[in-house]
Amino acid sequence: MLAIVIELGWPVWPLILASVLALALIIERSLALRRARILPSGLLDDVVGLVRKQTVTPDIIAKLEANSPLGRVLAAGLRNERVLREGAIQQVEAAGSVVANRLTRNLTLLGSIGSIAPLLGLFGTVIGMIHIFASQQAGSNPQDLARGISIALYCTAFGIIVAVPAVLAHRYFRRLVDDYLVEMEEKAERLLEIVYGDRRA
Repeated sequence: MLAIVIELGWPVWPLILASVLALALIIERSLALRRARILPSGLLDDVVGLVRKQTVTPDIIAKLEANSPLGRVLAAGLRNERVLREGAIQQVEAAGSVVANRLTRNLTLLGSIGSIAPLLGLFGTVIGMIHIFASQQAGSNPQDLARGISIALYCTAFGIIVAVPAVLAHRYFRRLVDDYLVEMEEKAERLLEIVYGDRRA
């Protein structure tokens, strides 16, 4: 494999860099999007307990906001006790937009790598073909010509090998983020129902 990489020359290096970057992004997003980090178990129940005991203070709200993305969304609904339900919903939606932006960070880059990698592979193949057919030695020997073409085609194969995991990971993480956001919205709605339901009572 190393010998093939050496023979391919500089056109393969962008693919190698893309593969390293894609792997780093996949690992980073896998760690950042762990469920326990985004939606801590029992957090909503703890917040509801504090609301019912009427022990929600600015310090508690600040700690809740720093706890997790879910905590940030829930804290937005509790930040101003004097606002109407509609105002609280707007605050929750604004916090949800910020959280969504942070959860999807680097996913665009990962998707771009998945889209560009095959083109980089094709570019390397074209460059390899140009060198082969421009070489008088390669043109005079069919075996050398066939070997040169096969080596050039490795660039296309490398591009596909890099693209497939990147595209799959991008789609998986996008779906995961969407599921998280839906669940956050449901939990925020439950909290607001409890907060403003208790006030009407």
